[in-house]
Amino acid sequence: MTSSLFQRVFMCLVLMAMAVTGALAQEPAAGEREPLVVALDGSGQYRSIQEAVDAAKKGDTILIKPGAYAEDVTIHSKENVRLIGAGMDQVTILGRERVGVFHIGKWPYGATNIEISGITVNEHGGHAMGMFNGRGIYFHHSRVKGMLFTQQVEDVRIEDCVIGGSETTGIQFANSQAVMRGNFIHDNDHGVSVAGKSTVRLERNVITRSLFEAVIVNDQSRAILVGNTFVKNGGGAAFLGTSQNEASGNIVSLNAYGFVVSASSRVLLSYNAMQNSGSNYLRSGNPNQPAPELKPDSDLTVDPRFVDTTRDDFRLRADTSLVRIGEFPYLGALPPLTESH
Repeated sequence: MTSSLFQRVFMCLVLMAMAVTGALAQEPAAGEREPLVVALDGSGQYRSIQEAVDAAKKGDTILIKPGAYAEDVTIHSKENVRLIGAGMDQVTILGRERVGVFHIGKWPYGATNIEISGITVNEHGGHAMGMFNGRGIYFHHSRVKGMLFTQQVEDVRIEDCVIGGSETTGIQFANSQAVMRGNFIHDNDHGVSVAGKSTVRLERNVITRSLFEAVIVNDQSRAILVGNTFVKNGGGAAFLGTSQNEASGNIVSLNAYGFVVSASSRVLLSYNAMQNSGSNYLRSGNPNQPAPELKPDSDLTVDPRFVDTTRDDFRLRADTSLVRIGEFPYLGALPPLTESH
């Protein structure tokens, strides 16, 4: 290479590097960028949630102003994006054409580290919300009217949500790993279904008015149920297939029956408060057979003394006996009232 040609090539490389450096300098860091605002009245940058999602870059926050949004929403091929609504009573996503109104991830594209809160998702075609092929999904302080379905998602957290009104299952986990904490799940055929090779932890949830069981665990799944309240359902929980399970510190009360355990599954029971109209413990079959031998010594048969079951107030009254049981300050999902209430 001649000296003049070398100089020209070198200068070209220098100019390209300067252009790239300048572009990077003009692009603010994720923490410095203004949030993307969605508003139906045009006061934000976007009128639709999907437009804002499509425009979002890694680290962006999308703020949704109050309104009823007649659209379907899909978040896929995104990383580190927050979608924050004005509140579950102020933002409703109505859907339009698709079965399932809100999708996080889609085949074969997933989504990673996505946070969603402050919205209500309506159902359409029997489904409301789906999570597919993603990782690190945090869904909280929201409402789902219909089924929330997951398939092959990992590190999912569902917290402080209201989920119900499905004609089938409130929340269905298929080959997924998730934690559910502090949710109110109501008026479904089944409250929560755990299937395939899922691993799910349910902690401090209230599940009520399921036509069948509050929780059903099947196939090769693993479920850990700690400190939940299952009340006024067809049944408390069914442990079927070859599932491996633990159930501890739960209140299982005012259901048609308590726990159903198949011969092929395993469940470690401890410190559960049981009071149901039928058998508290059954072996699965056709029909299910009472199995009082399943009761561990630490389980209790006692009235929990709820505040007001007719109004879904499943807090414990101050005179409950379900305090300081084993390692639990109280059993069930909600703390007891104090004497001053």
